[in-house]
Amino acid sequence: MGTIFKAYDIRGRYPEEVNEGIAFRIGAAFVRLLGAKRIVIGYDMRLSSPALADAFAEGSMAEGAQVVNIGMVTTPQLYFAIQDGSFEGGAMVTASHLPGESNGFKLCREKAIPLSGASGLPAIERMVGEEADRPVGRTPGGCVTKSVLPAYLDRLKTFVENPSSIKMVIDGGNGAIGPEVLPLTRQFPSWNVVPMYMEPDGRFPHHVANPLIEKNTEDLRAMVVKEKADIGIAFDGDADRCGFIDEKGTKIPEDLVTALIAQVYLARVPGATILYDLRSSRSVPEIITALGGHAVRSRVGHAFIKAGMREKDAVFAGELSGHFYFRDAGFTDNAIFAMVQMLNLLSLKKTPVSSLIAPLKKYSATGEINMEVQKGEAVFAELEKRYGDGRLDHLDGLSADYDSWWFNLRASNTEPLIRLNLEAASRDEMESRKEEILAIVRRIDPGAHVLA
Repeated sequence: MGTIFKAYDIRGRYPEEVNEGIAFRIGAAFVRLLGAKRIVIGYDMRLSSPALADAFAEGSMAEGAQVVNIGMVTTPQLYFAIQDGSFEGGAMVTASHLPGESNGFKLCREKAIPLSGASGLPAIERMVGEEADRPVGRTPGGCVTKSVLPAYLDRLKTFVENPSSIKMVIDGGNGAIGPEVLPLTRQFPSWNVVPMYMEPDGRFPHHVANPLIEKNTEDLRAMVVKEKADIGIAFDGDADRCGFIDEKGTKIPEDLVTALIAQVYLARVPGATILYDLRSSRSVPEIITALGGHAVRSRVGHAFIKAGMREKDAVFAGELSGHFYFRDAGFTDNAIFAMVQMLNLLSLKKTPVSSLIAPLKKYSATGEINMEVQKGEAVFAELEKRYGDGRLDHLDGLSADYDSWWFNLRASNTEPLIRLNLEAASRDEMESRKEEILAIVRRIDPGAHVLA
């Protein structure tokens, strides 16, 4: 069972690993851990999600909690519900960007503060395993259904600034975003929306709802060009991540999206603190600093970024994985909020997206290279020795920084892999440094395998 408890959430194949029985026990353990009296639960469009949500609610009620079921929603809407309703905790039934046969849970305490492998999830895993047949012996709670969509849309639309005439193509990926994004965009007549795959469908008939995979944005990129649109937006299944396409049909690197949205915030909040994940291009802290902001480098992972934002009262944070975080959204990741800020940027700059991105593309990056290794510790030790003349740090794995290039090597928090990101001032240096590091990895670990 331990395999379903990950670094940031709970997930596995349905019904072999995640099923109604497990959901009941997780729901009961969740309420016991928090000592919660009131919780809220939502679920995505996967075929198994309603039944898992009901079972989770039954387990929570068995422990005496009052449950509010807000139905099929995005994860950001669930975060909003926790905060708006002052609930002591909340649960989202989702496997996010994974294929339809997977499912799981994202769990939060009050204020939508996440439970993770570093805080909360190990205790729930232990309770689920040790107390599977524990008699509850409490007065059962109850469950009501309620929609928070009207209040959520009212909140979102307050952040749209001076909407101008913008044509956009939005690919919902048959995820949960359709019932939110379409009603929102209809409130702004100057927005011309070309919708794609908006009907929620957990079978994902067109493509898996993961915008980070290039092939999943093929239809969107083609439609942006065909429609002569200003921008394209792609959402993942539960809409806590998104990707953007420029008017030429080119995918915008997620770290450079961070740099773009940072410009909106720094125009509004001079001197603001903005977090960026340490895999991001040097262009990100450079533009934040140039505009008078305070750029703070963060380790990877939503639990760490959210905690760092709260600690430093950051207005915004961006992650290479397509998660974008906002103080105005209660320090949570919200893809529809990221869309709004990108549209605000276009209204502010009145310039094509490709022109806004061009000055930021001054370095050459490898992108994230994933490797399966058997001798991970030896690889890290050898690379630290070899690049000891660089500026080293261990904020997240091993980073080495030089004047004209840098790299970060870190172990995945969610998979048995190590991940390499490297950037240099020129493509030639990027390629040579990449091959240099990969050669060292293969020498230390001949069985190392770079994934496609």
